[in-house]
Amino acid sequence: MTETTTNVGALIPISEKNGKRAVSARDLYNFLGCTERFQSWFERQLQYGFTEGIDYTSVKSFTVVGNGAEKPIDDYAMTINMAKEVSMIQRNEKGKAARAYFIACEQKLQELVSPSYMIADPIKRAEKWIEEQKRLKQLAAENEQQAEKIAKDKPKVLFADAVSTSKRSCLIAELAKILQQNGVDIGQNRLFGWMRKNGYLCSKGQYYNQPTQKAMELGLFELKQTSINKPDGTVLVTTTPKVSGKGQIYFVNKFLGYETR
Repeated sequence: MTETTTNVGALIPISEKNGKRAVSARDLYNFLGCTERFQSWFERQLQYGFTEGIDYTSVKSFTVVGNGAEKPIDDYAMTINMAKEVSMIQRNEKGKAARAYFIACEQKLQELVSPSYMIADPIKRAEKWIEEQKRLKQLAAENEQQAEKIAKDKPKVLFADAVSTSKRSCLIAELAKILQQNGVDIGQNRLFGWMRKNGYLCSKGQYYNQPTQKAMELGLFELKQTSINKPDGTVLVTTTPKVSGKGQIYFVNKFLGYETR
């Protein structure tokens, strides 16, 4: 639970707890300059039909005693409506001033929280409208800055995501899955075809589907050789291209339209 106190007009503090505004009965009592004992004064106000739990709540205030210590004393948190009525009941200038003060505070708060079209006074309505337009422009500028920052940071985010998969080389089929996870609709065969078409894999001859010289110079692939002993005693050596860590980052960013090196 949060509680704040504001001194609007610096007359009588108004506190707010859980969205409800209240006034200390002792603060109002002191402002009105009442001479009778506080408890007697407050109980006399209750004859006008105020109900505990609706119009007021029993609370504790603190007063500073002679040695500087704070001493708890009985108090009551009154609603603004009750405070206005109690002020009016006093039938004196202080009471009139207090009532006018509470009304002014409510109007001020209403102007702060109400949209411009709900304010009756044309001058205040225009002032509020200007404030609203300034705030809308400020929010639009903030949103634009945020969008620019997101767009600027996105390649870095993708780069970081790719790094998590780039500690080891992977097969081209695995790269297709990584691309799918980043929103690219492509499978293994289509990825092979794209790499051949764009000069990353050879498209003809004995080196078909092997990395091109360009791709190797860029460090996008690693070659894994496997020896297979055949029944006739000969050894068959197969070469499998695997996409390096750098290659994974390169192709993810390439497919997502970001600058690659």
